[in-house]
Amino acid sequence: MATVTRRAAAVVTAASLALGLLACGTAGDDVRDEEAPRGENLVIGLLLADAAVTRWESFDRPLIERRIQELCDTCAIEVSNAGNDVAVQHQQLGIMITHGVDVVIVNAVDSKSIGSAVKRADESGIPVIAYDRLAEGPISGYVSFDGHAVGRLQGRALLRALGDEAANSRIVMMNGSPTDPNAGLFKEGAQAVLTDRVRIGKEFDILGWSTEGAYGAMASAVADLGANEIDAVYAASDSIAAGAIAALRAANVEPLPPVTGQDAELAAVQRIVDGSQYMTVYKPYQREAFPAAEMAVALARGETLEGIARDHVANDTVDDIPAVYAEPISVTAANVDEDIVRRGLFTVEEICTPRFASACDRAGLTG
Repeated sequence: MATVTRRAAAVVTAASLALGLLACGTAGDDVRDEEAPRGENLVIGLLLADAAVTRWESFDRPLIERRIQELCDTCAIEVSNAGNDVAVQHQQLGIMITHGVDVVIVNAVDSKSIGSAVKRADESGIPVIAYDRLAEGPISGYVSFDGHAVGRLQGRALLRALGDEAANSRIVMMNGSPTDPNAGLFKEGAQAVLTDRVRIGKEFDILGWSTEGAYGAMASAVADLGANEIDAVYAASDSIAAGAIAALRAANVEPLPPVTGQDAELAAVQRIVDGSQYMTVYKPYQREAFPAAEMAVALARGETLEGIARDHVANDTVDDIPAVYAEPISVTAANVDEDIVRRGLFTVEEICTPRFASACDRAGLTG
């Protein structure tokens, strides 16, 4: 933990999508001000993994920024998005270290490879908070949703959708990216529910949570198993679900089998309303973003995380990382109104565009 802070002139935000280019500007002098009192003119870095998953820029970032400003109106914030590029994120963290930020929140592209950069930050006296994905290295705090709980919600939803036919059903499992430790937790949670209850015909890990990768994997599954031999699809995220559903449609599979998802993206909620996706997992982002912001401000001020983190987690470097786990919500067509609209994630107008007007009528969202 740094013992002094540097002077920052303003809040600056930027995104770098090419290695060697990080247009985050400067938040002030790069030297630390030995006379500035801790708690004044602090600088908090926020590193996001990519822009393809819409929640990071649309929800997590503004919520984190809002909570930081509520807690510390003199704090400056530096934001960069790595565009799902491991090397870019390494460089972005390196630049923040050079700038002398007081703390960094990192949503890792690759949780293992970021460890060396986290170590450099720690050696420079800059604590790092792992956001949503548990990064390697000497992490000072961790905030995420309960990954096993997410997988269990997805698995239970599939069993409900299959009903009495579950034991005779064959599913395709499309897990998340192997570079994201959360993907393993989702898979474990789902398998704890599905094992010995259904047959797994094919299983894939989708690198980078890519919609395109999911499309290719599902096309392969259809070719191997047959267009009418897939009874359900475990898709670890909404981006994966989108690719799987597109491939099933391209193969003229009708009706579509139940498909899970995660992240409650607007397009996924619309697919749920029109019946092409069975469910998603909504993570009330404030439950994750606010504790991360609170951790960042506390660590920047030299305070402990007592009162913020009630749990602990370990990675390969640290055995006792203060952690906050938030609870997710399963969403199907039956509770879109209650848990998506009434909780303020999306409005009826956002969901019920002309294309989905009749589906929204059937779902009771309009009329």
